[in-house]
Amino acid sequence: MNTLTFAGVLLVLSAIAYHLGRRRAYTVAGGELRKLHSLPSYYGLYTAIWCGLPALVLIGFWLAFENTLVTAMVVSDLPEALRSLPSERLNLVLNDLRNLAEGNIGPESVDPAIQAAAAHYNQLLQISHWAMAVVVLSVAMILGWYALTKVKPHQRARNAVEVVIKAFLILCASVAILTTLGIVLSVLFESLRFFTSVPPMEFLFGTVWSPQTALRADQVGSSGAFGAVPLFAGTMLISAIALLVAVPIGLLSAIYLSEYAHKKVRTIAKPLLEILAGIPTVVYGFFAALTVAPFVRDLGRSMGLEVSSESALAAGVVMGIMIIPFVSSLSDDVINAVPQSLRDGAYGLGATQAETIRKVIFPAALPGIVGGILLAASRAIGETMIVVMAAGLSANLTANPLEAVTTVTVQIVTLLTGDQEFDSPKTLAAFALGLALFAVTLVLNVIALHVVRKYREQYE
Repeated sequence: MNTLTFAGVLLVLSAIAYHLGRRRAYTVAGGELRKLHSLPSYYGLYTAIWCGLPALVLIGFWLAFENTLVTAMVVSDLPEALRSLPSERLNLVLNDLRNLAEGNIGPESVDPAIQAAAAHYNQLLQISHWAMAVVVLSVAMILGWYALTKVKPHQRARNAVEVVIKAFLILCASVAILTTLGIVLSVLFESLRFFTSVPPMEFLFGTVWSPQTALRADQVGSSGAFGAVPLFAGTMLISAIALLVAVPIGLLSAIYLSEYAHKKVRTIAKPLLEILAGIPTVVYGFFAALTVAPFVRDLGRSMGLEVSSESALAAGVVMGIMIIPFVSSLSDDVINAVPQSLRDGAYGLGATQAETIRKVIFPAALPGIVGGILLAASRAIGETMIVVMAAGLSANLTANPLEAVTTVTVQIVTLLTGDQEFDSPKTLAAFALGLALFAVTLVLNVIALHVVRKYREQYE
């Protein structure tokens, strides 16, 4: 019985337990529901939870440890020649064994001893699955019957159900927090390994980025340069160009759609504007590489300027077009959320519509607008495909938008592409870049929260 079928059986049992618990609540109340502490549905949920939840937890623990225990039992039955292998070679043998057991490779390509071990492995897994089915179903039925016998008029079923629901909600909230914590810790530990080889000051303030390291000390380029300043400068340059494009256009379009546009125009224009957010970034990258970058190059050369075929300006302009919906849509929603009483008060004092927007609506909506701009900035800082296709991979330390630059995210992808060993500074540098990017984003969030709190207090 596979896991999906087993979960379906448990769901059916829980539904039956709910029905039985609800019926028993009616029975013990003698038809007078006012005698019950809780509604009959809570007694049904109480019985269903006792039937299904412990069984699901037991399944999770069983599946978590099943493979480890079965593998240990198979290894103990292997011939001495295989059991005495070094751990690396034994892992390769176990990998072949699992592939053979799952049917990924043919039996003719492995040793007969491994074939016998694979058959034993499958047999133990089958026994484990049937044992799990018997144990879990028995636990579900026993606990469901126990909960059914506890259904009494004075039982606080609603309290018990709400405790379980509250615990489930806390668990769901904790998943996001623990996931974030796990990401931060994993990046931090790998970054600390990187900083044992490369000094932090060299990484943070070095002006040369050349992470190519050789396999042997006598090879050319055996010592790489890990100064990340060019990457930070390129990231900030392209993001600044993108925001210079997106913020004015997005904010002005939001003001027009929310305050000036006719309802029919708004109904058509806003969805068309938000379509930009649904276009894949690789399409923007093609557009930047094939249309915008040549146009910028030809325009610059016609003006006597030296423009690279891959430039920060081309990438930043296209990225700005991409993040316009993040600014416009959020700003439009925030402006529409400003109370109509503020508008009416301004008009009553003799203010024009433009003065009302500038001196009343915009300050009131500023915290939400700052949030939208921050979201757009985070999207720009984390973009990769547009930079790869329009700005290149050259780690140049320059403030000239007409030259080729690269960003932190692009270098992270480059360093982790292909088969890499996670014991060299070249690969570990990707984690240090990720940690630095996380710190920059955190600082942006703190600044945005400060701005939001400062201006929100005026309208509370």
